[in-house]
Amino acid sequence: MPIVELHLLAGYNPEEKQRLGEALTDAVRFVVPAAPELVTVMIHDMPAQNYYRGRTQRSPAPARPDPAQLVATYLAAMEARDLDKARAMLAADFTMTFPGTAPMHSLKELIAWSRPRYKFVTKTFEGFDAMQGAGDAAIVYCRGTLQGEYHDDTRFEGIRFIDRFEVKDGKITQQDVWNDMAEVSAKK
Repeated sequence: MPIVELHLLAGYNPEEKQRLGEALTDAVRFVVPAAPELVTVMIHDMPAQNYYRGRTQRSPAPARPDPAQLVATYLAAMEARDLDKARAMLAADFTMTFPGTAPMHSLKELIAWSRPRYKFVTKTFEGFDAMQGAGDAAIVYCRGTLQGEYHDDTRFEGIRFIDRFEVKDGKITQQDVWNDMAEVSAKK
């Protein structure tokens, strides 16, 4: 039964601590074959006035936003065509790549690319997986199926997709998309 103890500067709210506890549990389970209920995580809050580093009293850094929630909110804004909200979640150096495209850098480019392909598309999500990448970016994968309508009023559904996002400093920096749209369109 693994036990993880974490000393943390006081100031993180219960939801942030919950995310941290879940992440630590998952990190242990990545190596140790233990069921989640067998991993114990204890978080000890340390008052900031009791913490010094480099001869200076320190305060806790703000928690990063949940990258999976950020991606889900972005995708919901895109589906609702709330482009201002979606654009606000993108980093200045954002890039996205869809099947058969060169990298695009703006939602305007994406809309121009997709406009001749279909009237609309929506996503049904089967899950989101988030992890810390090797560098500063959090990696988020979402997967599920696409449904929508072509310009000839033919509907489509059940098309598999997976999207990979990179998130840095609370902004989406990269989106890579894979789906079976071309295979389904070829059979049409």
